[in-house]
Amino acid sequence: MFLTGDFQQKEAALRALRDMEGKGFGLDDVDVFSDEALEFPSGVLERPTRMSLAVVTGAITFCLLTVGFVYFTQYNYPLITGGMPLFSFWATGVVFYELTMLGAILTTFVWFLRESGLLRRGRKGPVPAIEPGVIYLRVRCSPSQTDAVSGILKRAGADNVTEARDAA
Repeated sequence: MFLTGDFQQKEAALRALRDMEGKGFGLDDVDVFSDEALEFPSGVLERPTRMSLAVVTGAITFCLLTVGFVYFTQYNYPLITGGMPLFSFWATGVVFYELTMLGAILTTFVWFLRESGLLRRGRKGPVPAIEPGVIYLRVRCSPSQTDAVSGILKRAGADNVTEARDAA
């Protein structure tokens, strides 16, 4: 089940986030929605990311696959042209570079989808109808925790607290 609190001020939403963290709710249990970008202080909603490692690994993987494919192709279908070697890095360098960059771009796209939550299952909560100037704080909780979470949200300054069931 989900509880959604409506906040008018960023400070109130920040207070609610810190209170929720103090009560044992993790970053996977809390979502923030707003019609404009919000910048919270460092450490409030920091989720660990491995995007840079994933992108470099994807680029290296694509590069190695390309080198292997080109090597395999040139030795299985040998065309001797002008005394050049069958496999030359200089002749195929552009192909290696372009497919390495393709690997980095595709890995970035897929990893972005993964970290944004669009590829995750089991976390399908109702997205509130977002109004201008309102910050929505959605909390996943069990039915036994609803009163405590509702109290935390109201004490922090929520104008309205609504309840919704899982969509899954």
